[in-house]
Amino acid sequence: MFTNNALLASWLTNLADVEPRVGGKYELFWVPEEKENNSTIGCKITAMEPSKLLAFEWKGPIFYKEFMNKSDPLTHVVVMFLDCTEQEECTEVHLLHSGWRQGDNWEEARMYFVKAWAKAFKDLKQLVETSAAS
Repeated sequence: MFTNNALLASWLTNLADVEPRVGGKYELFWVPEEKENNSTIGCKITAMEPSKLLAFEWKGPIFYKEFMNKSDPLTHVVVMFLDCTEQEECTEVHLLHSGWRQGDNWEEARMYFVKAWAKAFKDLKQLVETSAAS
């Protein structure tokens, strides 16, 4: 769901170009015809352990581009996959988005992503439930 281009395009973005290996691209495009904006162009996978962990750099949308996408280092996302403790087969997904700086603009961006990740996970859950039902 996080490294398959077609699956990413079904719940998180409009177009994905991900190379599932450390150092590989983690580029997502919400407006594919404007690849320099509203994308994670240039972002890389920083750590990967199949079925356990995925970490990658992250950029913000055009309205945070001037500070967020030019910071060094970029913000960073770590996604952890844990087996459920329930009887049924399932996976818990935990996400940590770090690297936020100080200041009102950074706090606004951080709060934007709190909401954006919540919506993305809601969309992912709906996709998984729909797939399981069919």
